[in-house]
Amino acid sequence: MTTGVSRIMRLPPRLALPALAAAALMLAGCQKKADDGATAPAANTTAAASAPAGTAPAGGWAERVVQTPAGGFLMGSADAPVKLVEYGSRTCPHCGEFAKESMPDIKQMVATGKLSYEFRDFPIHAPDLAAILLGQCNGPATYFPLLEAMFADQVNTLPKLEALPPSFQQSMQGKTPNEQAVMWANLLGYTSFVAQRGVPSAKAQACLADSKAVDAISQRLQKDAGRIEATPSFIINDGDVVTALTWPDLKTKLVAAGA
Repeated sequence: MTTGVSRIMRLPPRLALPALAAAALMLAGCQKKADDGATAPAANTTAAASAPAGTAPAGGWAERVVQTPAGGFLMGSADAPVKLVEYGSRTCPHCGEFAKESMPDIKQMVATGKLSYEFRDFPIHAPDLAAILLGQCNGPATYFPLLEAMFADQVNTLPKLEALPPSFQQSMQGKTPNEQAVMWANLLGYTSFVAQRGVPSAKAQACLADSKAVDAISQRLQKDAGRIEATPSFIINDGDVVTALTWPDLKTKLVAAGA
């Protein structure tokens, strides 16, 4: 097994949420090694490598989490000189591998105040919608703990998806995206999973039924689909989208940028 995440999940063209919710699973999606792709653009290194002004929360900058206007959730100081944005899917195996390897280092870098880390949910598999609705249900309070827990639990959820009978997909025909999200959540045990991690069952059901949240996810997906072609994808300091990186490669770019 190679060290680092050297594979990415390619997206189908013109992916829209209604089609996504009814689509067949793409767990065996196109995989691409880092050294097969175009050379990743260099990180923007113009930001000053100094800690931000202001006072960190009692638990440190990694304890500060806010939702951003782009719909993502940002960990760290908004004034951090180096800003990392990740587009990822909660059911993408490569995103899960990347999170396992990178999150301890990312939290340490965020704690210094020199890096902020924003995760933007980018649904590429049918069950992603349920995972996003439940993962965002409590807002910033439990966002990153649930995100990490869902990635870690892929060892249980992915085999269920791989063994999915065709009849399940057929039973989703004619259902609304919210109704399909409920079906996925029940199949994968997401509701009980998040209940054990701070999201009461009644609140989880309300989040799964939230059509406005689905509309917002759909709008963001359509806005970003033109430039996000794979997960995980990264943006450093508003630069170009970078894919096919191992964590050591990305960490080197962040350090070079001043993190």
